[in-house]
Amino acid sequence: MSFRARHLLAIEHLKPDEITTLLDLADRYATDNRNGIAHKDVLAGMTQINMFFENSTRTQASFELAGQRLGADVMNMAMQTSSVKKGETLIDTALTLNAMHPDLLVVRHPSSGAVDLLAQKVNCAVLNAGDGAHEHPTQALLDALTIRRAKGRLHRLSVAICGDIAHSRVARSNIMLLGKMENRVRLIGPPTLMPSQIDQFGVEVFGDMKEGLKDVDVVMMLRLQKERMDGGFIPSEREYFHRFGLDAEKLSHAKPDAIVMHPGPMNRGVEIDGTIADDINRSVIQTQVEMGVAVRMAAMDLLARNLRLSRQTAKETYA
Repeated sequence: MSFRARHLLAIEHLKPDEITTLLDLADRYATDNRNGIAHKDVLAGMTQINMFFENSTRTQASFELAGQRLGADVMNMAMQTSSVKKGETLIDTALTLNAMHPDLLVVRHPSSGAVDLLAQKVNCAVLNAGDGAHEHPTQALLDALTIRRAKGRLHRLSVAICGDIAHSRVARSNIMLLGKMENRVRLIGPPTLMPSQIDQFGVEVFGDMKEGLKDVDVVMMLRLQKERMDGGFIPSEREYFHRFGLDAEKLSHAKPDAIVMHPGPMNRGVEIDGTIADDINRSVIQTQVEMGVAVRMAAMDLLARNLRLSRQTAKETYA
């Protein structure tokens, strides 16, 4: 299997064949999960520590469940009451954790680059569960698996990513992954919610939903990241929904079999109409949640294989 990474910090560092390898394994895990087939031996004897410096429901629960299904000893650190809150630096936290000899470290942090810094200081495999507005690699991978299972392929599709692009690490990771897999990516949203230097992203940009959604295969809606906004990016939520919220009329401009996605949590009536979100013929939002567990199982499996190999090589070198 072609997957050479020591850590999973960003989509940016993955090659197309590594993405395919991970998705192929995740696809098998998804099927086994549905059939109740356990894989408790994969991470048996290994320790997984989840460190979430930001609140999370789906991602943390998904990583925890993934580790348990693979047989890992899973520990969730309560960062709200940790020594970090008492003034301990991130590097000191990393050194403390390293002394505990974990095998897998899952980290979500509000600062871009913080997870990469941790990865430089520990001897285990690190998985980025979202760092600031930088990246959220496993979300992009689970989105990719959802698309591939729904459409039968993950190349030469037209994908529209709509909403708060500027503050979204999900958008950044998806833009890179979809681009690597030869898809046509459209970004739709108001100018205030588009990142600077958008012309360097290799995407098409639209300020009108109807025009941007014309004949697309996939419609990916994004949440307004209010916690990362420090100014008036939109006139009002009501006006935002009128112009950029997904409803049946706007969706009618996409292909008849276009699927609708959302990374969650959803703000119904702000970025998406509840009827569309619950439409079992168009929405794959619940499938995204299901694929999240399978993708995180695959990621930890592959990283654990590489970790075991590197440890064995080091042992033989110094024997």
